[in-house]
Amino acid sequence: MEGLVKGLINAVLGGDEDNAERREGQGHHPQSQSHDVEQQSRSSWAQVVSGDNDDEGYSRDHGRNEYNRQEGNYGRNEAWESSGSRPAMRPQKATWQDNERNDERRQDNYDQSQWNQQQGGESKDGWETVHKKPSKRHQKVHMDHWDNYKRPPEEQTYSNEVEYRSHMEPSEEELRDLSKACNKLWELDLNRLTPGKDYEIDIGEGKKVYQKGDCAEGSLFSWVNEDIFKRPTFSRFCSLLDNYNPHEGYKENVTSQEKQEQTAFIEEISRTAPIKYLYNYLISKGIVSHNYEEFKRVMTSLWFDLYNRGGTHGSSSAFEHVFVGEIKQRGEQEVSGFHNWLQFYLEEAKGRVDYQGYILPRRHGQFPDSETQLLTIQFEWNGVLKSVSSCLVGVSPEFEVALYTLCFFVGGEDNQVELGPYPVNVKCYRLGNKLGSAFPIADS
Repeated sequence: MEGLVKGLINAVLGGDEDNAERREGQGHHPQSQSHDVEQQSRSSWAQVVSGDNDDEGYSRDHGRNEYNRQEGNYGRNEAWESSGSRPAMRPQKATWQDNERNDERRQDNYDQSQWNQQQGGESKDGWETVHKKPSKRHQKVHMDHWDNYKRPPEEQTYSNEVEYRSHMEPSEEELRDLSKACNKLWELDLNRLTPGKDYEIDIGEGKKVYQKGDCAEGSLFSWVNEDIFKRPTFSRFCSLLDNYNPHEGYKENVTSQEKQEQTAFIEEISRTAPIKYLYNYLISKGIVSHNYEEFKRVMTSLWFDLYNRGGTHGSSSAFEHVFVGEIKQRGEQEVSGFHNWLQFYLEEAKGRVDYQGYILPRRHGQFPDSETQLLTIQFEWNGVLKSVSSCLVGVSPEFEVALYTLCFFVGGEDNQVELGPYPVNVKCYRLGNKLGSAFPIADS
């Protein structure tokens, strides 16, 4: 009976990113999962990115049937097939998830009403017609060689170790200042792509979180250089993305081949500069021992060990949530996690992601363009809305793993850092001693 009660508590309150995002600025203790459950929501993720009393709970369920029809397409080692044009979108009125914030909800409704009154060409009920987007030319990604990653360890081949250099050792200043350490990771990301050379994006129009409708005429990604999927860390990362059931709360069944893929991915990125810097940093902090093989096991455990999310044991992991994404099934369906640009590109190329536009910056900050590598966006995944999401575009898998791992072990819930030209708040949420979620917020 005690286990049943705990399961019901987890199912209702969760511990996932969406609850965590709604606790933005709350200052709850990061070390205790039980303490997380007891906390009450005081502000929203949408407030953080737009400066308004928006709420990520604003979602649409019109794609639920479409998602159910496509559910059978999900599965391990799925064949790559581009879908046809996207289903027409029928906007429905917003639903607010958090009943404890009546004042914020009233303000949201007022703001949304004011915006509706300013729009022309809308129907009498205030909802504009959303026209079907033009068909898009999807790219085909060649991934035949990805099957090799499922082979036994003795049959795996890896890249050469990056040449050791002194800049892979953290300086005293970097050990004192997490922001400088994170910026060093940015500098060490030799695999980061160059906008306009390796890929091109079309950000479309900007919008507030509460604004209905699609502000993007086309896909976010116009094209991506196919050669990047031949890079070892990129291809090994992408081979992991189809190993998961996107439904939150469904127990994952990890095969021995998939475990091999996980181990091989950690081995591959452990040969890169960002991960070697991370290792040296954690040694200097006394967090890991002088044993690189043990460090790799720690990394595999942190990112791939399964834990409880949505009331089901063994239903989620840090890798699945942060990089792949999950569909919340409690109440209104909504997308949770999904903060990786490679996953976004691949799902968009398959016709499963519908980019809706970028979220306008707070306080009239700098507007994004095709060169921007930190985006705050809105999209639908299989017809289910992600009203606010943020991701770093063009960065390598090893950089993101190193960044979020560093913040998990050394930082707190809020980590104000510099990543090249971008001031960023790297959010890092814990579920007990597990990594519950991590993602960047443009600190404009």
